[in-house]
Amino acid sequence: MKSICIKSNNKYIIDYLLREFSKIDLETVYLSNHTFKIYENVIIHYTGDAADAFHSYLCDILTKCIIFFYERKLVKNLIEYNYFYFNDIEKQQILDNCMDLFSEMDTYEEKYHAIYASLDSYLLEHHSLVLTGFVNFRLKQYRDILDYNTDLSVSNFLIEREYHEFIDILHLYVNSKESEMDTVHLVYTNKECVLLDGNKDLIPVDTNLFNAKYLSDISFSSNDYCLNTLLNILPQKLYIHLVNGYEDEFITTLKLIFDKRASICTDCDICHVYRLTNNASF
Repeated sequence: MKSICIKSNNKYIIDYLLREFSKIDLETVYLSNHTFKIYENVIIHYTGDAADAFHSYLCDILTKCIIFFYERKLVKNLIEYNYFYFNDIEKQQILDNCMDLFSEMDTYEEKYHAIYASLDSYLLEHHSLVLTGFVNFRLKQYRDILDYNTDLSVSNFLIEREYHEFIDILHLYVNSKESEMDTVHLVYTNKECVLLDGNKDLIPVDTNLFNAKYLSDISFSSNDYCLNTLLNILPQKLYIHLVNGYEDEFITTLKLIFDKRASICTDCDICHVYRLTNNASF
Protein backbone atom coordinates (compact mmCIF):
# COMPACT_ATOMS: atom_id res chain seq x y z
CA MET A 1 0.00 0.00 0.00
CA LYS A 2 1.16 3.55 -0.75
CA SER A 3 -0.26 6.60 1.01
CA ILE A 4 0.48 10.27 0.45
CA CYS A 5 -0.83 13.27 2.40
CA ILE A 6 -0.88 16.64 0.59
CA LYS A 7 -1.21 19.65 2.90
CA SER A 8 -2.52 23.06 1.87
CA ASN A 9 -4.64 25.86 3.32
CA ASN A 10 -5.87 26.95 -0.13
CA LYS A 11 -9.43 25.76 -0.73
CA TYR A 12 -9.08 25.97 -4.51
CA ILE A 13 -5.97 23.78 -4.47
CA ILE A 14 -7.71 21.24 -2.25
CA ASP A 15 -10.72 21.12 -4.59
CA TYR A 16 -8.40 20.79 -7.60
CA LEU A 17 -6.47 17.89 -6.07
CA LEU A 18 -9.60 16.05 -4.98
CA ARG A 19 -11.03 16.39 -8.48
CA GLU A 20 -7.86 15.35 -10.31
CA PHE A 21 -6.98 12.50 -7.94
CA SER A 22 -10.49 11.09 -8.41
CA LYS A 23 -9.72 10.79 -12.16
CA ILE A 24 -6.74 8.47 -11.66
CA ASP A 25 -7.38 5.49 -13.88
CA LEU A 26 -6.46 2.80 -11.37
CA GLU A 27 -8.55 0.58 -9.14
CA THR A 28 -8.20 0.61 -5.35
CA VAL A 29 -7.46 4.33 -5.10
CA TYR A 30 -9.04 5.87 -2.02
CA LEU A 31 -9.35 9.56 -1.19
CA SER A 32 -10.07 11.35 2.07
CA ASN A 33 -10.04 14.98 3.13
CA HIS A 34 -9.43 16.14 6.71
CA THR A 35 -8.47 19.35 8.48
CA PHE A 36 -5.69 19.23 11.09
CA LYS A 37 -4.48 22.45 12.74
CA ILE A 38 -3.74 25.02 10.02
CA TYR A 39 -3.72 22.68 7.03
CA GLU A 40 -6.39 20.88 5.13
CA ASN A 41 -5.16 17.47 4.13
CA VAL A 42 -5.86 15.43 1.03
CA ILE A 43 -4.90 11.84 1.77
CA ILE A 44 -4.70 9.39 -1.08
CA HIS A 45 -4.22 5.64 -0.61
CA TYR A 46 -3.35 3.07 -3.24
CA THR A 47 -3.51 -0.66 -2.48
CA GLY A 48 -2.94 -2.10 -5.96
CA ASP A 49 0.11 -3.55 -7.66
CA ALA A 50 0.83 -0.74 -10.15
CA ALA A 51 2.79 1.42 -7.71
CA ASP A 52 4.94 3.00 -10.43
CA ALA A 53 1.90 4.07 -12.43
CA PHE A 54 0.29 5.50 -9.27
CA HIS A 55 3.50 7.40 -8.49
CA SER A 56 3.55 8.86 -12.04
CA TYR A 57 -0.07 9.99 -11.73
CA LEU A 58 0.73 11.77 -8.46
CA CYS A 59 3.78 13.56 -9.89
CA ASP A 60 1.91 14.63 -13.00
CA ILE A 61 -1.10 16.00 -11.12
CA LEU A 62 1.02 17.83 -8.55
CA THR A 63 3.30 19.28 -11.24
CA LYS A 64 0.34 20.73 -13.12
CA CYS A 65 -1.14 21.97 -9.84
CA ILE A 66 2.06 23.89 -9.01
CA ILE A 67 2.24 25.46 -12.45
CA PHE A 68 -1.42 26.46 -12.41
CA PHE A 69 -1.68 27.82 -8.86
CA TYR A 70 1.79 29.10 -8.02
CA GLU A 71 3.62 30.15 -11.17
CA ARG A 72 2.04 33.54 -11.82
CA LYS A 73 2.59 34.64 -8.20
CA LEU A 74 6.20 33.40 -8.26
CA VAL A 75 6.93 35.37 -11.43
CA LYS A 76 5.16 38.45 -10.09
CA ASN A 77 7.34 38.31 -6.96
CA LEU A 78 10.47 38.01 -9.13
CA ILE A 79 9.47 41.12 -11.05
CA GLU A 80 8.62 43.06 -7.88
CA TYR A 81 11.95 42.13 -6.28
CA ASN A 82 14.34 42.41 -9.24
CA TYR A 83 12.62 45.09 -11.32
CA PHE A 84 11.03 47.34 -8.71
CA TYR A 85 12.00 50.41 -10.73
CA PHE A 86 9.36 49.76 -13.39
CA ASN A 87 5.95 51.33 -12.90
CA ASP A 88 2.85 49.23 -12.28
CA ILE A 89 1.73 49.26 -15.92
CA GLU A 90 5.19 48.17 -17.11
CA LYS A 91 5.35 45.42 -14.48
CA GLN A 92 1.98 44.11 -15.62
CA GLN A 93 3.12 44.09 -19.25
CA ILE A 94 6.30 42.22 -18.32
CA LEU A 95 4.25 39.73 -16.28
CA ASP A 96 1.89 39.14 -19.21
CA ASN A 97 4.89 38.68 -21.54
CA CYS A 98 6.41 36.20 -19.10
CA MET A 99 3.23 34.13 -18.92
CA ASP A 100 3.03 34.06 -22.72
CA LEU A 101 6.62 32.84 -22.87
CA PHE A 102 6.03 30.22 -20.17
CA SER A 103 3.09 28.81 -22.13
CA GLU A 104 5.27 28.10 -25.18
CA MET A 105 5.79 24.38 -25.62
CA ASP A 106 9.58 24.22 -25.17
CA THR A 107 9.56 26.38 -22.04
CA TYR A 108 6.52 24.59 -20.64
CA GLU A 109 8.16 21.18 -21.07
CA GLU A 110 11.40 22.41 -19.47
CA LYS A 111 9.68 23.69 -16.34
CA TYR A 112 7.30 20.69 -16.23
CA HIS A 113 10.20 18.23 -16.19
CA ALA A 114 12.04 20.26 -13.54
CA ILE A 115 9.06 20.15 -11.17
CA TYR A 116 8.24 16.51 -11.99
CA ALA A 117 11.81 15.37 -11.28
CA SER A 118 11.78 17.11 -7.87
CA LEU A 119 8.43 15.55 -6.96
CA ASP A 120 9.55 12.16 -8.23
CA SER A 121 12.54 11.99 -5.89
CA TYR A 122 10.72 13.59 -2.94
CA LEU A 123 7.66 11.33 -3.00
CA LEU A 124 9.83 8.22 -3.14
CA GLU A 125 11.15 9.06 0.32
CA HIS A 126 8.32 11.02 1.98
CA HIS A 127 4.65 10.34 2.68
CA SER A 128 3.64 13.91 3.46
CA LEU A 129 4.04 17.07 1.42
CA VAL A 130 3.30 20.66 2.48
CA LEU A 131 2.67 22.07 -0.97
CA THR A 132 3.62 25.71 -0.38
CA GLY A 133 6.77 24.71 1.52
CA PHE A 134 7.75 22.36 -1.27
CA VAL A 135 7.33 25.14 -3.85
CA ASN A 136 9.32 27.62 -1.76
CA PHE A 137 12.23 25.38 -0.75
CA ARG A 138 12.46 22.31 -3.00
CA LEU A 139 12.22 23.66 -6.54
CA LYS A 140 15.53 25.40 -7.19
CA GLN A 141 15.84 24.24 -10.81
CA TYR A 142 12.27 25.34 -11.55
CA ARG A 143 12.88 28.73 -9.92
CA ASP A 144 16.08 29.13 -11.95
CA ILE A 145 14.05 28.53 -15.12
CA LEU A 146 11.52 31.17 -14.05
CA ASP A 147 14.32 33.60 -13.16
CA TYR A 148 16.13 33.14 -16.49
CA ASN A 149 12.99 33.51 -18.59
CA THR A 150 11.80 36.51 -16.59
CA ASP A 151 15.13 38.22 -17.33
CA LEU A 152 14.66 37.32 -20.99
CA SER A 153 11.15 38.80 -21.00
CA VAL A 154 12.43 42.01 -19.43
CA SER A 155 15.17 42.30 -22.08
CA ASN A 156 12.59 41.81 -24.83
CA PHE A 157 10.33 44.37 -23.18
CA LEU A 158 13.12 46.96 -23.13
CA ILE A 159 14.00 46.31 -26.77
CA GLU A 160 10.34 46.59 -27.75
CA ARG A 161 9.93 49.80 -25.76
CA GLU A 162 13.01 51.35 -27.33
CA TYR A 163 11.75 50.35 -30.76
CA HIS A 164 8.36 52.01 -30.27
CA GLU A 165 9.87 55.12 -28.69
CA PHE A 166 12.20 55.54 -31.63
CA ILE A 167 9.40 54.92 -34.13
CA ASP A 168 7.46 57.71 -32.41
CA ILE A 169 10.43 60.07 -32.79
CA LEU A 170 10.77 59.29 -36.50
CA HIS A 171 7.01 59.66 -36.99
CA LEU A 172 7.13 63.11 -35.37
CA TYR A 173 10.11 64.04 -37.54
CA VAL A 174 8.27 63.05 -40.74
CA ASN A 175 5.25 65.14 -39.80
CA SER A 176 7.33 68.16 -38.78
CA LYS A 177 9.24 68.64 -42.06
CA GLU A 178 8.32 69.72 -45.56
CA SER A 179 8.24 67.01 -48.21
CA GLU A 180 10.91 67.23 -50.89
CA MET A 181 9.14 64.90 -53.30
CA ASP A 182 5.49 64.30 -54.02
CA THR A 183 5.55 60.59 -54.79
CA VAL A 184 7.99 57.75 -54.16
CA HIS A 185 7.51 54.12 -55.15
CA LEU A 186 9.31 51.60 -52.98
CA VAL A 187 9.59 48.23 -54.70
CA TYR A 188 10.24 45.49 -52.15
CA THR A 189 11.31 42.02 -53.15
CA ASN A 190 13.31 39.40 -51.27
CA LYS A 191 14.06 41.93 -48.51
CA GLU A 192 15.66 44.31 -51.00
CA CYS A 193 14.48 47.83 -51.83
CA VAL A 194 14.33 49.80 -55.06
CA LEU A 195 13.19 53.43 -54.92
CA LEU A 196 11.48 55.14 -57.87
CA ASP A 197 10.22 58.69 -58.23
CA GLY A 198 6.86 59.72 -59.62
CA ASN A 199 8.19 59.28 -63.16
CA LYS A 200 9.38 55.77 -62.24
CA ASP A 201 13.02 56.81 -62.51
CA LEU A 202 15.50 55.24 -60.10
CA ILE A 203 16.29 57.15 -56.91
CA PRO A 204 19.82 56.45 -55.63
CA VAL A 205 19.93 55.12 -52.08
CA ASP A 206 22.02 57.40 -49.88
CA THR A 207 24.69 55.32 -48.10
CA ASN A 208 26.38 58.33 -46.47
CA LEU A 209 26.06 57.88 -42.71
CA PHE A 210 26.62 61.61 -42.19
CA ASN A 211 23.24 62.21 -43.86
CA ALA A 212 21.47 59.76 -41.59
CA LYS A 213 18.31 61.14 -40.02
CA TYR A 214 18.43 58.69 -37.15
CA LEU A 215 21.14 57.23 -35.00
CA SER A 216 20.20 54.29 -32.81
CA ASP A 217 21.36 50.90 -31.61
CA ILE A 218 18.26 49.54 -33.34
CA SER A 219 18.78 48.03 -36.75
CA PHE A 220 15.42 47.78 -38.45
CA SER A 221 16.77 45.59 -41.23
CA SER A 222 19.41 45.50 -43.95
CA ASN A 223 17.40 48.36 -45.50
CA ASP A 224 18.47 51.06 -43.04
CA TYR A 225 20.02 53.04 -45.91
CA CYS A 226 16.72 52.91 -47.75
CA LEU A 227 14.95 54.22 -44.67
CA ASN A 228 17.45 57.04 -44.31
CA THR A 229 16.98 57.97 -47.97
CA LEU A 230 13.22 58.15 -47.44
CA LEU A 231 13.73 60.31 -44.35
CA ASN A 232 15.87 62.67 -46.43
CA ILE A 233 13.31 62.83 -49.25
CA LEU A 234 10.19 62.80 -47.04
CA PRO A 235 7.73 61.92 -49.83
CA GLN A 236 4.20 63.19 -49.52
CA LYS A 237 2.99 59.81 -50.74
CA LEU A 238 4.86 56.51 -50.35
CA TYR A 239 3.61 53.57 -52.41
CA ILE A 240 5.06 50.29 -51.14
CA HIS A 241 4.96 47.60 -53.83
CA LEU A 242 5.21 44.15 -52.28
CA VAL A 243 6.47 42.02 -55.16
CA ASN A 244 6.44 38.86 -53.01
CA GLY A 245 3.10 39.79 -51.48
CA TYR A 246 3.96 39.76 -47.77
CA GLU A 247 4.92 42.27 -45.10
CA ASP A 248 7.93 41.82 -42.85
CA GLU A 249 9.28 43.89 -39.96
CA PHE A 250 10.83 46.50 -42.23
CA ILE A 251 7.54 47.16 -44.05
CA THR A 252 5.69 47.32 -40.74
CA THR A 253 8.25 49.88 -39.56
CA LEU A 254 7.75 52.02 -42.67
CA LYS A 255 3.99 51.98 -42.18
CA LEU A 256 4.37 53.09 -38.57
CA ILE A 257 6.77 55.91 -39.45
CA PHE A 258 5.00 57.28 -42.52
CA ASP A 259 1.50 56.41 -41.32
CA LYS A 260 -1.14 57.85 -43.71
CA ARG A 261 1.50 58.74 -46.28
CA ALA A 262 2.20 55.05 -46.89
CA SER A 263 0.02 52.63 -48.80
CA ILE A 264 0.55 49.01 -49.82
CA CYS A 265 0.25 47.77 -53.38
CA THR A 266 0.55 44.19 -54.64
CA ASP A 267 -1.09 44.39 -58.06
CA CYS A 268 -0.14 47.19 -60.42
CA ASP A 269 2.12 47.69 -63.47
CA ILE A 270 5.18 48.22 -61.28
CA CYS A 271 4.42 45.09 -59.25
CA HIS A 272 3.94 43.05 -62.43
CA VAL A 273 7.18 44.25 -64.04
CA TYR A 274 9.32 43.54 -60.99
CA ARG A 275 7.56 40.25 -60.35
CA LEU A 276 8.39 39.11 -63.91
CA THR A 277 11.96 40.37 -63.48
CA ASN A 278 12.29 38.53 -60.21
CA ASN A 279 10.96 35.27 -61.68
CA ALA A 280 13.24 35.56 -64.67
CA SER A 281 16.29 35.78 -62.41
CA PHE A 282 15.77 32.21 -61.17
